Amino acid sequence: MSRIKEFNLPDLGEGLTEGEILSWLVKVGDTIELNQPIVEVETAKAAVEIPAKWAGMVTKIYHEAGTTVEVGAPIIAIDTEPGAGPVDEPVQSPAAPVPSAASLAAVEVAPAEGAVEPGLIGGPAPGGRTAILVGYGPRNTAAKRRPRVTGTETVAAAPAAVASPVPPAAVAAPAAPAPAPVSPAPVAHRAGPVLAKPPVRKLARDLGIDLAALTGTGPLGSVTRDDVQQAAARPAVEAEPIAVAPVVAAGDGTREQRIPIKGVRKLTAENMVASAFTAPHVTEFLTLDVTRAMKTLEKIKGRPEFRDVRVSPLLLVAKAVLVALRRHPMVNSTWSGATNEIVVKEYVNLGIAAATERGLIVPNVKDAGRLTLRELADALNALVQTAKSGKTPPADMQGGTFSITNVGVFGVDTGTPILPPGESAILAFGAIRPMPWVHKGKIKIRQVTTLGLSFDHRIVDGELGSKFLRDVGTFLSDPEGALLSWT
Repeated sequence: MSRIKEFNLPDLGEGLTEGEILSWLVKVGDTIELNQPIVEVETAKAAVEIPAKWAGMVTKIYHEAGTTVEVGAPIIAIDTEPGAGPVDEPVQSPAAPVPSAASLAAVEVAPAEGAVEPGLIGGPAPGGRTAILVGYGPRNTAAKRRPRVTGTETVAAAPAAVASPVPPAAVAAPAAPAPAPVSPAPVAHRAGPVLAKPPVRKLARDLGIDLAALTGTGPLGSVTRDDVQQAAARPAVEAEPIAVAPVVAAGDGTREQRIPIKGVRKLTAENMVASAFTAPHVTEFLTLDVTRAMKTLEKIKGRPEFRDVRVSPLLLVAKAVLVALRRHPMVNSTWSGATNEIVVKEYVNLGIAAATERGLIVPNVKDAGRLTLRELADALNALVQTAKSGKTPPADMQGGTFSITNVGVFGVDTGTPILPPGESAILAFGAIRPMPWVHKGKIKIRQVTTLGLSFDHRIVDGELGSKFLRDVGTFLSDPEGALLSWT
């Protein structure tokens, strides 16, 4: 068995077919241990570190960072016995049959006259043979170009078999004596079209070089990329007019940025499109006074069991949702078109939408309804921190039953969120602002926020959605009173 092991990109989640290599944690020549993280890969669900299947020395890395690799393709080679001496040379494939002397004698050798550049079709190949296309045989006639039309005058092009084409300007010029230092003269512009490939023409436009003022050194006197770059590097001549680069028109693509759609962003887009055009969305809004909730939050922060944990308004919103779901379990369900059933979940996997550098993800707290308030606070903090670091595992983003998107952290009042696939409702939590509010018959400055609830109208009708949103609002208006009367 070979001591060189190829490590293939594993299947990192259900339905994943590819992954992008974000960074290598090892390099060629490194000695690694079993289960040591060797590479960070981003899939359509998350960015994960992949451990090594074998201990040994890295001998080859097949793909650089930034490459998208299909599942099952090799990404790294590991020598599992680095101390056993040099690796044997790999077995070579069977050599091609050696041609006979008679067949070699039948090969036509290209003549010196009319020879073309080595390596081109019909030109000399190594060993004195003629390079040909298989099945077409060696060339026995000189190729000729069709006449090129310039205005009303037809110009016959030089035969393609000329080894060293002479620029037209050089033909007309007589032989000059030994060169002497002279002052540069104005460059004469040639008449007629200039031979140059499209990329060379674009380069000339970008650098502000007039192709007609150049003497081409390419085939048939064509202007090459080197000709343009050398012209751009030469100092400007006083008598020569200054070439002005053309003005770039807006919308031609030079002032646009193209971002590949892949990874988490690609999967999110596919899920949102599928959800938006599958589930009939309805959104309701509720603006409420959360002054008492903010006072309750301060009390919670002062309790000994919460002194070492971050407590935010999101904690109370999450608790309000969990309490309301117990009162209205139909909201915590999913529509099954395959079985024509509504599946009501007796557990709550509470999803929290998180904006990351790689796109929007919605990891969820498993069985959040069974957690105490302190456990819920710990779970929310861990979930957010892991999401920000880009290390959320795929398992944490699967199986959600209800989600919250906290748009208030961006100063937004509320929104109309799209349902994550498989869920029947999602709550948008807006910014909390001091605003004038009628309190006990008088206008006072109170802490006010707006909630937005989107739900699947196939499962949640207007009455159920309104009652659920009302109960979430009632809890946030008076958390202590709701906990005493509902639980």
